[in-house]
Amino acid sequence: MFGQLIAKLKANPKKIVFTEGTDPRILEASARLLAGTWLTPILVGNEAQVREAAEEAGFNIRGAEIIDPLTYPDMEAMVQKMVELRKGKMTEEQCRENLKRGNYFGTMLVKMGVADALLGGATYSTADTVRPALQLIKTKPGNKIVSSCFILVRPSVTGGNDVLAMGDCAINIKPSEDELVEIALEISKCARIFGVDPQVAMLSYSTLGSGAGEDVDKMRNATAKVRALAPDLPIEGELQFDAAVSPNVARTKCPNSKVAGHANTFVFPDINAGNIGYKIAQRLGNFDAYGPILLGLNAPINDLSRGCNAQEVYSMAIITAALAE
Repeated sequence: MFGQLIAKLKANPKKIVFTEGTDPRILEASARLLAGTWLTPILVGNEAQVREAAEEAGFNIRGAEIIDPLTYPDMEAMVQKMVELRKGKMTEEQCRENLKRGNYFGTMLVKMGVADALLGGATYSTADTVRPALQLIKTKPGNKIVSSCFILVRPSVTGGNDVLAMGDCAINIKPSEDELVEIALEISKCARIFGVDPQVAMLSYSTLGSGAGEDVDKMRNATAKVRALAPDLPIEGELQFDAAVSPNVARTKCPNSKVAGHANTFVFPDINAGNIGYKIAQRLGNFDAYGPILLGLNAPINDLSRGCNAQEVYSMAIITAALAE
C-alpha cells in the first residue's frame, strides 16, 4: 500500500507542515522523509530550538523548512486572510494571537498554499487540530460535516495485503441519517485512494429487516439515499457484521446481496461501535490501523494520537500528503 502512495508522491512531490516542530517523534519522521525527495517537511517552531532538538536527538533534518510564527515575514497578510475567513467571529487581535500557536499557524500555511497538507496532534488534542481546520480550511462544496476513516492493513494469507476501511470511528458521536450518507460516500472515496474497490456495508444489529428499531431504520434509509446518489457504488444495508464479511452467513441471511459476505468498507452507526470495532480488528485481528484520516475538508489535515511513535508519524505523513490533489 505504501509503495503505491510513495509512487504517487514521487510523481507529484508535496510539502507537509508539522505543527509541533521540536517533538522528537516529528523530527525522527522528518529525517526519514528527507531521505527521499518526494515529501518536504515544514516544521513549525523557533528555528534554533528545532535545530537544537534535532541535534540532541541525533536526527539530520537538513533540507526541512523551519518556519517560526513569531518571525514569519508574511504574517500581516496571514492575519488579514484569517480575519476575512472568520468573518467577524474573531477580531484582528484574536487572529494575531491564535496565529502564534502552531495549530492555527500551520493550518493557515495550508490555506495560503505554502504547504499542501498538515499533520498535527503529537501534543495537541484532536479538537485543537480539527477546530482550526473547520474554521479556516472548511468543508468541501456539498459537504456539511467532517468525518473520519481508519485504514486497516495486514498481510494476506494469499500474498499482498488485506486492506479495509472503517468509519466514522473518531469524529461524529451519533451521526444522523443524512450524515451517514455523507460518511459512506467519503469513506468510499478514501478507500479507493488506498487501492480498495469499495464494497460498502452499513452496519447494524439487524440484517435486512431481521431486527427493528430507530437505529435499524436509520442505517436502512441511509443505504437507500446513498444508492440514489451513487448508483454505481456497491452498498448494502442494514447488515450485521457477520453477514457483511462471511460468505457462509451471507448465503443464509441475505443470499441475493452482491455485497454481503465480501464487504471491505464499513460504516458504523455511531462512534461507540466504530471505535470499538476498529480496535477489535487492530488488537485481535492483527491489523495495523492508520488514522483517523479526516474526510470532507478542502485540504488534507490529519490528527495524530498523543501516544504515537515516530513510525506512526512517518506513515501518517505519507497518507496525509497522498490525499492532496
